[in-house]
Amino acid sequence: MDNVTISLPTKYGPFSLVEFGEQIALLKGNVLEKDNVLVRIHSSCFTSEVLGSLRCDCNDQLEYAMAMIHEEGAGMIIYLSQEGRGIGLHNKLKAYSLQDQGMDTVEANEALGFENDLRTYDDAVTVLHKYGITSVRLMTNNPAKVKALEEKGLSVERVPCIIKKNKYNTKYLETKKVKMLHHL
Repeated sequence: MDNVTISLPTKYGPFSLVEFGEQIALLKGNVLEKDNVLVRIHSSCFTSEVLGSLRCDCNDQLEYAMAMIHEEGAGMIIYLSQEGRGIGLHNKLKAYSLQDQGMDTVEANEALGFENDLRTYDDAVTVLHKYGITSVRLMTNNPAKVKALEEKGLSVERVPCIIKKNKYNTKYLETKKVKMLHHL
């Protein structure tokens, strides 16, 4: 299958968008065969990225990554189709309903019969390998993401992705910090 590549003008300057089936890579500058490429591996979040929901920090992290890459002049965002930490949009909305009743994000996923995070990063590693990238500066707060890439042989330096809290996502961010060990 041929990967479709287009130019994508954004408020953070021009990027190239390359599709890999259901996954997308946003590229800026020369990342081929580079060391320590600035990278964000980002999972889709329809509610924040399309509808502007303030319940999470997903859209803020995506925009933060685009701004950082633009400022640096080179980097990559790998956008994975893994809505709701891998449980899909329908189940994510069911989890939101449980959160509205007082559960946190981990408790809601578990009440629906899911682990707190079902995402995998194999597709992201495939994209990185396609570009000859073996070491990254990964914009993330998620230690599981760092571990997943290291287990696939990549050298990873974590770059914090610090986003301001708001009155709607404070409990969500605290749960990520306490129960999922995110560095916030």
